[in-house]
Amino acid sequence: MLLLFGLKTVLRALPGRHSLCRYCGQYVEQHLEERASKFTVFFIPIFTMSRAYRITCSNCGQRSSLSKQGMKALAR
Repeated sequence: MLLLFGLKTVLRALPGRHSLCRYCGQYVEQHLEERASKFTVFFIPIFTMSRAYRITCSNCGQRSSLSKQGMKALAR
């Protein structure tokens, strides 16, 4: 019996927000991204193993990671 399993990383763009960049200090749009690692069986995602969030400044291009609480704070 052959069983194919593995991990797949899925990137998803989230709606951007205007906020203050911690690197350049400008109030510009920040691009949000969700990165999820999923366990797959026969190339079908079964469940999500981990989830991480990143924010990218549209002015200077610097990226930083966000916690789940940070994402909830930006959603307000």
